[in-house]
Amino acid sequence: MNATAVTPLTTQDAEILLTAARRAAEAAGVTVSVTVLDAGGHLLAFHRDDRAVLISGETSTRKAYTALQLNAPTADLVDLVKPDGPFHSLTTALDRPLLFIAGGVPVHRDGALIGAVGVGGGAPEQDHAFAVTATAALT
Repeated sequence: MNATAVTPLTTQDAEILLTAARRAAEAAGVTVSVTVLDAGGHLLAFHRDDRAVLISGETSTRKAYTALQLNAPTADLVDLVKPDGPFHSLTTALDRPLLFIAGGVPVHRDGALIGAVGVGGGAPEQDHAFAVTATAALT
């Protein structure tokens, strides 16, 4: 079998994601932090708006990491970790920076997972929308 190599997430891609998420947040009047991770979980780009709450830097990074590790938008995972959910112990079982709040979205290219974007600072639904807007800008 010859598998076609998928181009990894580049710093240029990361800037596109970062800019699109920030513009979407600005248009909504929301100050945010945006984190972009590559497929290995390494930081490619980060920005925190001057007026964004300080913790948003941490939450944006953890949302991106969670979306990457589980290859799913964090918005889709929230119910799974509730006390009656099938993965309720996942939040404490692993020594990993997982955060099950909407705002993290995996990034795919040609069907392959190449990274993730996380947004923090707005309401969870807003952060999710900004992250989705960012991934749409890359395609």
